Amino acid sequence: MESVKKPELLLPAGSLERLKTAFLYGADAVYAGMPGVCLRNKIAFSYEELQEGIAFAHSLKKKVYLTVNLFTHNHDIARVKDFTAHLKTLNPDGVIVADPGVFGLIRQELPDLPLHISTQANVCSYLTVRFWQEQGAALCVLGREVPLTEMKEIREKCPDIRLEAFVHGALCVSYSGRCLLSNFMTGRSANKGNCAHACRWRYKVYKAEEQAENMADSIYYIEEETRPLSLMRIDEDENGTYIMNSRDLCWLPRLPDILPIGLDSFKIEGRNKSQYYAAVTARTYRKAIDDWFQNPNDWQPDKYMDEILSLQSRGYTLGFLDGNAGPEAHNYDVSASNGAYRFAGVVRTVENGLLTLEIKHKIVKGMTLEFLSPYQFEPIKIAVECFYNAENAAECQELSAGHLGQAVQIPVSAETARLLPALTVCRTKIS
Repeated sequence: MESVKKPELLLPAGSLERLKTAFLYGADAVYAGMPGVCLRNKIAFSYEELQEGIAFAHSLKKKVYLTVNLFTHNHDIARVKDFTAHLKTLNPDGVIVADPGVFGLIRQELPDLPLHISTQANVCSYLTVRFWQEQGAALCVLGREVPLTEMKEIREKCPDIRLEAFVHGALCVSYSGRCLLSNFMTGRSANKGNCAHACRWRYKVYKAEEQAENMADSIYYIEEETRPLSLMRIDEDENGTYIMNSRDLCWLPRLPDILPIGLDSFKIEGRNKSQYYAAVTARTYRKAIDDWFQNPNDWQPDKYMDEILSLQSRGYTLGFLDGNAGPEAHNYDVSASNGAYRFAGVVRTVENGLLTLEIKHKIVKGMTLEFLSPYQFEPIKIAVECFYNAENAAECQELSAGHLGQAVQIPVSAETARLLPALTVCRTKIS
């Protein structure tokens, strides 16, 4: 649609390999960071890798934004200043910040570097967007609590600043004054100053009279002090109970409602997630967005959701898109991930009719691997009738992913080889 601008598709990158994978599968930009100056301490970037990743992105005419979105204590300031000095040579396309002090420091040292306001800054109104625009921000990431109707109003009242929203990924059940427990139990939203303080109530725990011999099969209820006999069931397995387990955010089915608003960037959460996650989310949202722009009247979510449902997740929710999230936003039965597939491997090379696959799960003769080509949406299925250990060329019946870099070689046709470049991911169905 010519009247609506296509949003930037922004993927998480927790490592150099995941950065390159995201770009292979259609991301316009990625966001990355380093431990100590952002809110992810398990990411695996060094300064040298960040520099390589940014240069790689720029060679593709794509972008990298760096996260400096910590909230500083005094002992953090020297580290932030040191990272700010490195920004001059890293040359990112922007920096994502949450702390006003960090914003001021980077703006003073690098006045021409675009600054993006993190979702951690809780930007939920056009008044707040205008404030940050007046300070010199280039973009505001809207809080996850902003519903569709308010997004439209913010866009209309703030036409001259870039706006970004999270469309997919993990959700927190509680952050500062944004706890969801009150809303879940009483319908009263802490985000509107109407918290019921359910976390402070007095509860009694009851065990159902008829119990199975196995404690894991026992049924428990809780009773709140001022509502006797109003029993709320608490399901528990051998690992515990999961009443604080939020489902994952997924706005994919509602893209036809969201795209016309004219947001500048769609952001996917998950810097700590796998290369497979980066590939699937990038290729699926890329295809879904492009297809809607090509033919919005015939767009249906089913085939895209089938792909997203292949990922391990906690189930999906629209979050606050239509207003306050209710009990359906929580998966309080289990914490185990859903998903019909597992990550099986990554293509390293395809040469002389042999595909070298670094395996992430056991490969067994006769199994079917689904390769997600970046050049077509339909997966390429290969029945593994013959494969070899890449270390010694020995033919195998099965091989486990016993150590980092363990790889197999699989014969493929020249036509198939052209569709499976390096970093292509593959999966297997969970039986």
